[in-house]
Amino acid sequence: MEEKGKLNEECGLFGICLPEKKDVMHLSYYALYALQHRGQQAAGIAVATDGAIACRKGKGLTNEVFSKEVLENATEGNMAIAHCLYGRQESDAAENAQPLSTSHLEGRMAIAMNGALTNGKILKEALERQGCLFHTSSDCEIVAYQIIRHRLSEPSLEKAIEKAMDELEGAFSILVMSPTELIAARDPFGFRPLVLGTFEGGCIVASETCALDSIGAGFVRDIRPGEILVMKNGKATSYDGHCGKVPKRLCVFEHIYFARPDSFIDGASVQIARQRAGAFLALEHPVQADVVVGVPDSGIEAAMGYAKQSGIPYGIGFIKNKYIGRTFIAPGQRTREDLVRMKLNPVASTVKGKRVVLVDDSIVRGTTSRIIVKLLREAGAKEVHLMSSAPKFLYPCFYGTDISSSDYLIAYNHTDREMEEIIGVDSIGFLSVENVVKLADNGDRGFCTACFDMKYPTKIHAEVKRCRFDLEPGKEDN
Repeated sequence: MEEKGKLNEECGLFGICLPEKKDVMHLSYYALYALQHRGQQAAGIAVATDGAIACRKGKGLTNEVFSKEVLENATEGNMAIAHCLYGRQESDAAENAQPLSTSHLEGRMAIAMNGALTNGKILKEALERQGCLFHTSSDCEIVAYQIIRHRLSEPSLEKAIEKAMDELEGAFSILVMSPTELIAARDPFGFRPLVLGTFEGGCIVASETCALDSIGAGFVRDIRPGEILVMKNGKATSYDGHCGKVPKRLCVFEHIYFARPDSFIDGASVQIARQRAGAFLALEHPVQADVVVGVPDSGIEAAMGYAKQSGIPYGIGFIKNKYIGRTFIAPGQRTREDLVRMKLNPVASTVKGKRVVLVDDSIVRGTTSRIIVKLLREAGAKEVHLMSSAPKFLYPCFYGTDISSSDYLIAYNHTDREMEEIIGVDSIGFLSVENVVKLADNGDRGFCTACFDMKYPTKIHAEVKRCRFDLEPGKEDN
């Protein structure tokens, strides 16, 4: 639903390296469309051709930044990187649009990033003291400066990236492109996904497999946490100097909410993960009900899993207005309830006179949940039992997700009974942290769950603590 009521993440990445020139901007455009759910504030594509890098980016959705005229006049090249941005509230999408393109003593470079640094403010201050000027509030610019600083003394771009990774803390999947090579790198914890594919004798990298599907590319494998992949003339070479240094900690919300259900993240089906979440919910929070419905879109698979496990019939409880996306702006002052009503309409024939299990991917503030429950009541639902396929949000995230403070998290400030009264439901249930790490159907339990249990995989510096939230004594070095 709308940004203030749901969780949001930073962005989506796509890169392509072919042995010959092709219309790589068109291919990148299609891939960004497939990744649009990861970011709607800005989009950009950088193309490498004839020893130069041409970059176009701007505020808005992919089709708003890249018009028909722009695509028709696109320069052919053999490499490109693309990015779609979800900008935090304090950032300006136009200013922070990526890829970032820059020149330095050793040549030209374009870079795009997904994630957030936990030592970004420390690195930025050190760079500013060395005379660096920053034009964005994005961590991507910090990473760019770190790479350039090492490139001036290292023999290759990949070696400079390897050196820079020694200094970067936090979550980052990055794409770096020079006029002659494309390099992909994933942080040692693997917080953010990155996959490798093949297309017409060349290489593709993307945040999700759905981007590969959108252009007919084949899936090869997931890029390993800590891996640096260097692509030249369509061929890839792997460097694993940072692999295996720390346990993998993929953000579990990739499976719960961020990724498209048709994607595979680290070899696990997102669709099956969400159905497993619903099944676990049914085991943990059984209720007597007549129908199970899901909140579109990411609550639907979990609702189906709950229904199958519980034996309660699944029903279509809402019709979503497909013409209103996350970036919809109402002309004039509208209440949040009005906006939710414009996006979702309950199916009265499914819920009237029935005891309803309502499954959503998460409950953050509780404001949107309250409105959705009200819509079900108005449509005739006799009972509403709200189930969240995520555990209770209790702590801020420092790895790129916009949970910046516990102050506005309903589960942090209220008991279950209080939440039931505030939201207006007969009962409420959350998936346990114990089971949320079991969602991947490949048996992998290497997830970051810090926003649920405060077990941060990296050191959290005082400089990055946001809003009014302070970590408990002794927790900052966990």
